[in-house]
Parts: sequence; structure tokens; C-alpha cells
Amino acid sequence: MSQTKQNPNHFSSPLCLSNWLQSRLPSDSFSSWGIKPGTKNVHNLWLELSEGETSLIDSTPPIRTVHVVSVRIIDENGRILLESHQELSDGTQRERNRPLSEKMKPNETVEDAVVRAVKEELGSIIRVSSIENDVNSTVKIKTGSYQKKVEERVSVSYPGLPACYVLHSVDASVEGLPDEEFCTEDEEYSECSVAEVA
Repeated sequence: MSQTKQNPNHFSSPLCLSNWLQSRLPSDSFSSWGIKPGTKNVHNLWLELSEGETSLIDSTPPIRTVHVVSVRIIDENGRILLESHQELSDGTQRERNRPLSEKMKPNETVEDAVVRAVKEELGSIIRVSSIENDVNSTVKIKTGSYQKKVEERVSVSYPGLPACYVLHSVDASVEGLPDEEFCTEDEEYSECSVAEVA
């Protein structure tokens, strides 16, 4: 008789995911999720899995794999837009100091992920309708700038859970951004990001 193994990327509820993780993660790390400042909770991970933004390899501990698009937005003066920090829904601020980045969806091309990232992260600053109606003039990816690399590290968001990040990086320009520091809202996870030009 063969034993059926649960698909580690499909859980009917956050509780099912929590039960699955409890036997695979150090209890002190797992119990800090969503409580320790700067961490996310099991519900956040369940959403990532449900939306296909993250996958888990069934091991002890499990390995979280995330494909991320990173967009270095460069203006005509050569300045690079950086996300200085992120305010999580619990009010905690997480220092970022990095280019715009977004988890990729299943079967999404890098180009589609770049446009979605700009729309989701910067849409409250630039006119979203201009992104939807004329993507090619609002977001321009620099030809030949694509790079891919893999990084393995423990997740800051989910302590004790090793992560494999497949990073897809491009350089791009985006029309309609302000010249000064600004704040944007990401409605998906009720977070706020502050961006500045360096």
C-alpha cells in the first residue's frame, strides 16, 4: 500500500498549512511569525501559495522558492529609484534600500511581471490608466539589461524557513514619476513603501 503525500503547495486553509509546518520547523522560529516585528504570519504565506507566488519543497525544514522580478528604474539623469523602507500592516518598518521588486505569478513573463510591479507599486503615484492603455510608452525595459541569479538564504519574513530566490533583474524607465521622495500604498498586503531617487 503506497502512502499519499500531501502536495506542499496546496492547502485548503491557513490552519492546514500551519499544521503541516509545525512538525517541519523549529518551534521557536515558527512561533515568532507575525509576532516578531518585521515578520509575516501563516496567513500571508498561505496567500502566497494560493496565488502561486511561492512554492514549498517538502523537506525538513521546507524550502520556500520565490521567483522575483527586480526593476532598476533609472531616470534620464541616471538616478536610480530605490524603495527606502516598507511599513508593514502592524506598523513595523522594514528597511529596504533596493530597487522595486515583486514576486512573480505562475507562467508570467518577466515583461508582464515588470508592468504589473510598476502598476501595483507605483500606480498610486502615476496614472494607472496610462500604464494599462499604453504600456510601451509608460514602462520601457532597457534592451540587454536582463540578468538572472539564484540566492539562497533564510527568509526575514518567515524566520526558520530557508528560501531560494530566483531573481530576474532588468533596467527600465517609467514616465510620470515625481522627482522628489514619495510614498505609495500596496493594497494587496496593506503595506506602505517610501521611495526615493538616489
